[in-house]
Amino acid sequence: MNSGLNFNVDLSGKSAIVTGAGAGVGKAIAHALARSGAAVAVNDLNPDRAETVADEIINGGGRAIGIQGDVGNRFQVSALIEKARDEFGHIHIFVNAAGVYKAGDFAKIDEWDWRRHLEVNLTGAFFCTQLIGRVMADEGGGVIINIAAQNVTLAEGSAGYVASKSGLLGLTRQSARELAAANIRVNAVCPGNIANDDSPISTPNAQNRLGSPDDVAHLVLFLCSDAAAFITGQAITVDGGGLA
Repeated sequence: MNSGLNFNVDLSGKSAIVTGAGAGVGKAIAHALARSGAAVAVNDLNPDRAETVADEIINGGGRAIGIQGDVGNRFQVSALIEKARDEFGHIHIFVNAAGVYKAGDFAKIDEWDWRRHLEVNLTGAFFCTQLIGRVMADEGGGVIINIAAQNVTLAEGSAGYVASKSGLLGLTRQSARELAAANIRVNAVCPGNIANDDSPISTPNAQNRLGSPDDVAHLVLFLCSDAAAFITGQAITVDGGGLA
């Protein structure tokens, strides 16, 4: 689903890594960054999806590589970052879009599902933020965007999902405080009411429509741009007024 508007900013000469970019919101973000001039490392747990999205960007005139990896594994995150640096040099933008969601009643949640929510949605973002934060600090700064969820505010969805995404908001605020001195901005984008997304959808909203992954990508572009230079440690909701 496309919003019908391709909003762009000038990211010429920038390089980005987007996790979970094989589909949905992550894919839209990878394409949006490429349209704005950034070279993009497309990460996904599924290697075919990562390569497919990278090929789409290349065929559209952009620069991209596909890199398979599980963000819940610290060693694979480190390898992801190093592969992107080997290809592009400096990394200016990192988007934590990888996420998992599985519905389930609280009393029936399986331990594996609980741990997987935390490993991917929260621990994975921690690994990525910590490791790329060190790189960005050495390179003079950068931008980190975490894809959280509107559902956290509503406490809607499985307990593992809500707990992990709630923790992601805390991680965003604390890392923004500690990394600011290194000229690194960290913000969270909280989608809700988005079509073609694996996260639970809440309707209706004030606009009485579902959003598209591009609606989320456009906000990410803004936060990656110089226009957002004084914005850090924030959680911004994109939900068509679902929380209004």
